Amino acid sequence: MQLKKHLGLFVAGAATVMGLVSAAQASDQIKVGALYPFSGALAQLGDESYRGLELAVEERNAAGGVLGKKIALVKADAVDANQAVGEARRLTSVENVSAVFGTFSSALSFAATQVTELAGVPFFELGAVSDSITDRGYKNVYRSNSTAKNFAYATIDAVTDVVAPGLGVDPKALKVAIIHEDGLYGKTLGGFQQERAKEKGLNVVQVLPYSAKAVDLSSLILRLRGAQADVVLQTSYQNDTILFFRQANSAGYKPKAVIGAGGGYSLADSAKALGDGINGALNVDFPQYETNEKGAPGLSAFIEAYKKRYDMAPRSGHSLANYVGAKAFLDAIDKAGSMDAGKVRNAVLAYKQPIGSTATGWGFDFAENGQNQAATTTLMQWQDDKLVTVWPEAAAVAKPIINK
Repeated sequence: MQLKKHLGLFVAGAATVMGLVSAAQASDQIKVGALYPFSGALAQLGDESYRGLELAVEERNAAGGVLGKKIALVKADAVDANQAVGEARRLTSVENVSAVFGTFSSALSFAATQVTELAGVPFFELGAVSDSITDRGYKNVYRSNSTAKNFAYATIDAVTDVVAPGLGVDPKALKVAIIHEDGLYGKTLGGFQQERAKEKGLNVVQVLPYSAKAVDLSSLILRLRGAQADVVLQTSYQNDTILFFRQANSAGYKPKAVIGAGGGYSLADSAKALGDGINGALNVDFPQYETNEKGAPGLSAFIEAYKKRYDMAPRSGHSLANYVGAKAFLDAIDKAGSMDAGKVRNAVLAYKQPIGSTATGWGFDFAENGQNQAATTTLMQWQDDKLVTVWPEAAAVAKPIINK
């Protein structure tokens, strides 16, 4: 009995010591969530976005971390809004993270931020674009990237400022069609495109939503062809981007210009799947890698770091956008001097960087709603299997090619 008693005391004592060691180790870290779609249809874009965050954290940890502690990323996989809610709850109530970074997808971000806001945990959005994410009066939601309204307006401005002059016609003479996936991303962008087109007096002949999970867009393409749409604006993910180009080609439908709004239009794998078929397509998005570095200092260094870490070239500009945004928020946390939500908010709102000072060309200037007002978009075009920046001229590395 005495032996059992002593063994019990020894085990209990050892467990206490191990618990103290674990607590000490935990106190040397700041746990933050990384909520992205790591599986499902958006997995590649989610993983590419995560890589940017991962690089920013590894870079920061190598320099000593934040608040004198190393950052530990806790990954959370969400393929839809329901999973985003569940994973946000796990991160905030089980993992007890101090903040959450994410997400690429507007639907995921909109859902997850409802949970983190109630928990009083800062949420740093690095890639989702729907304006509604930062328009709900939340005090703990911040976004570094440009919004759907920025994207939408830029696609319409591309019609008036680039496509029409390239064709030598009055923009109002062009027949414009707006097609978009029917989730939060597509609906928000499509609505703003219609708003901007009306302001500019453009002739919109079709507005056609569709499911991003669609396996057949042939009827949509027939309607575009029947309307004789000269310019097609598509808001899409990877699979529906590829499907549209393949079926348009099979139907012999070739509009004078196609303009994407990020998503699948930015992915190297979309270009690989389509081959020469994607060349000529225009794309409004976060700044990509073929950009004039005079206005994007640090771009080459990021590309080299990415290649070294992942043994491949970046697959899209999503990693770059997440990297630049994460760096800014980590700087702000350090300036806050604490992970207290109120102090973090004050530090983020006070954080300023001029446009043209980062590897995306963005500056930082956060409004009361947490939105970075100094984030920009650029117009790119697939030329010779490369996505090159063509507008504005200060960021361009090539001239737009508009075939009459």
